[in-house]
Amino acid sequence: MPLPAFPPRVADVLDRLPETRWPRLCLMLLCLALWLPGFASLPQGDRDESRFAQASRQMVESGDYVRIRFGEEERNKKPAGIHWAQAASVHVAETLGIGGRDQIWPYRLPSFLGALAAVLATFHWGRALVGRRAAFTAAAMLAASTVLVVETHIAKTDAALLGTVAVAMGLLGRAYLSPGTFSTRQAAGFWAVLGLSILLKGPIGPLVALLTVITLAAADRAGAWLKVLKPAWGIPLMLAVAAPWFVAIGIATEGRFFADAVGGDMLNKVNSGEEAHWGPPGYYLLTFALSAFPAGFLVLRALPTAWRDRLNPGTRFLLAWIAPSWLMFEAVATKLPHYTLPVFPALMLLGAAWAMDPLRRPAPRWLAWLGAGLLSVVAVALGVAAGVLPWLADHRIDPLSLLVLPFALLLLWAVFACLRDNAPGRAALAAAVLAVPIYAGVLGGLLPRLEAPWIGPRVAQTLAAQGLTPPGGEGFGIVGYHEPSLVFATGTRTALLRDGTAAADYLAAAPGRVVAIGDRDLARFQAEAARLDLAPQPVGEVAGYNYTRGRRLVLRLFRLAPA
Repeated sequence: MPLPAFPPRVADVLDRLPETRWPRLCLMLLCLALWLPGFASLPQGDRDESRFAQASRQMVESGDYVRIRFGEEERNKKPAGIHWAQAASVHVAETLGIGGRDQIWPYRLPSFLGALAAVLATFHWGRALVGRRAAFTAAAMLAASTVLVVETHIAKTDAALLGTVAVAMGLLGRAYLSPGTFSTRQAAGFWAVLGLSILLKGPIGPLVALLTVITLAAADRAGAWLKVLKPAWGIPLMLAVAAPWFVAIGIATEGRFFADAVGGDMLNKVNSGEEAHWGPPGYYLLTFALSAFPAGFLVLRALPTAWRDRLNPGTRFLLAWIAPSWLMFEAVATKLPHYTLPVFPALMLLGAAWAMDPLRRPAPRWLAWLGAGLLSVVAVALGVAAGVLPWLADHRIDPLSLLVLPFALLLLWAVFACLRDNAPGRAALAAAVLAVPIYAGVLGGLLPRLEAPWIGPRVAQTLAAQGLTPPGGEGFGIVGYHEPSLVFATGTRTALLRDGTAAADYLAAAPGRVVAIGDRDLARFQAEAARLDLAPQPVGEVAGYNYTRGRRLVLRLFRLAPA
């Protein structure tokens, strides 16, 4: 049965969209539509998001903006840049009276703004590389990519890092294409932004730029254009942006930060799959269809043409941006889908350049079929997973989540109808727009309405419902569930207890205390309470699913009965 024709009026709007008089406004509106659903309503996740947010909250609470702590422990893994940005967001939210340090969404603002900077930078500097129409399409494709949409909803470094990388690489591309017009101010901006990227995630940003430069110099057998970057004073400028905090943290921790961050965190990621995040060679190719959804099919189709067109300066720069960094990420033992985000702007620009070229060569048939098949699998899998997840998590059917599959099928119809009309650029824009209801259904409708995964927030709600909410977690202890989201939900001074015996001792040590006991520790708690002649009174129960450990659990809350 043939596909229904794509509506001509809608096709005309999509074809004209890249030429709009307000391209940045249109891209910003698309980003808001894609990213706002669930931004404030999605509870804090485990583990990285809650660790970052809690450490930033402790900066706000303590006024110590040098040392990074989670509870009483030093968190010597990443530089302080993201924590400063999150703390600033919290201060702004509290000053304006629109949010507070106990809410997760202010900590997500730097991720949101970093992603927005990446999208706008892809358009702004992409115009010189691939033309205005293709740059607009690439920016829309980047905004709608699954990995970036997810990262905007997580309070950690990667979306903010992408913003700095996209700006720096845009300036580097300008220097490569037009060294004669590259100004000293642009060179200073390039190095300063790389300095900010160091404060966000260490050497990743400079490494992406360095690998690009080395690849271009080797391919061109010339590097005269590098002089316009002013490296003699630019590199010191980059280091000067980051150096003050590194000196301060080295003094404050007596060198422990560097031993832990470099000797521990960084080398562990390179040599072994840290925290079970190992992946085989080719991991990022295998996951690309999901991380780049819904535009990954277009990037795959563009790759053969991009390689044939590698002598074109713009294409050459994009390939030099992608290839060595991609190989670097594949070589690192620890693998997560978002690690390759720094090369996504270049991938989207390559895909959009092919799609918008009226003289484009068709992709090999097998590659076109592969891209279409992967797109179909991911879209249908997202729709089916959205419908099934409420039953698996909470043993209920959520009517709203059932709408995700029809929207996913609508997206597939639009893409294939546009491809049948030989309009891949229109297909990319249609996919970006039609991804809005899919993400809204999953991130804004489905996930916040689940109960089982959000154990920490539900424990805090149970305490509040009983009028037992302790200030900052003082007087509340827990055994059997020590995930960071719980600490963020119940307060910095929450006591993470060793076992049921320790929980009974904690309850007896001071009046008014409350403890939460996991099902595996309940018997030891009751035995120790009987030995101490305590009469703990049940005040609530929270059942859920610890998705970081892959098991269900029940937490029972107790306090001492009044005398």
